[in-house]
Amino acid sequence: MTVTESQIRDYGFDEMANAGFYIAFRIEFLLPEFEYNDLPRPWVHKYTQQGLLMMDPVLRWVYCNVGSIRWSEIDISDTAGVLREAARYDLNFGAAISIRDEQDASIRSFGNFCRSDREFEPSEIKELERRLELLFSDLTAPDDVTEAETEVLAAIRDGELIKEIAFKLSISEGAVKQRLRSAKDKLGARTTPHAVSLAVGYGLL
Repeated sequence: MTVTESQIRDYGFDEMANAGFYIAFRIEFLLPEFEYNDLPRPWVHKYTQQGLLMMDPVLRWVYCNVGSIRWSEIDISDTAGVLREAARYDLNFGAAISIRDEQDASIRSFGNFCRSDREFEPSEIKELERRLELLFSDLTAPDDVTEAETEVLAAIRDGELIKEIAFKLSISEGAVKQRLRSAKDKLGARTTPHAVSLAVGYGLL
């Protein structure tokens, strides 16, 4: 799903992770369907240029575990000094949260949250986990939107009027409106344009 920066901000991760955060959704073959990187740009550049991904003890923990942990509690050797280097960019303390996909255990999502000033409290990690699960739930397309409903949403996206859609599909205008209402309910949309936007973001159209 396409998510804007302002939408991510609505979850308040930056309020809890004052040094930055990184989120990856549904990783398969090392590639996430969606990712959001709020870590310091100079650190991201260094991390990428020096190929620290495969040596990062936090990511090694994330890919082998489910749950949450402080960086300081990870019992994996950091031979490349990744966390020491991260501290040079005020990434002094962190918490990692790894969530396995309910339908496919080989797919996981995770969040990596950083602070410059202190360790995360257990209650804060639980709250980050709650917000992360909420975000991932919002990113997951509903599986009960029917082909008939997406057909109507696609027509609305293309600028067709209710009566034009009814004529094209050989159904009543009332049936078109009912399909729209049903699609909005399933997508959690407030309006028809919102439903179309969500359907596009989920890749349903």
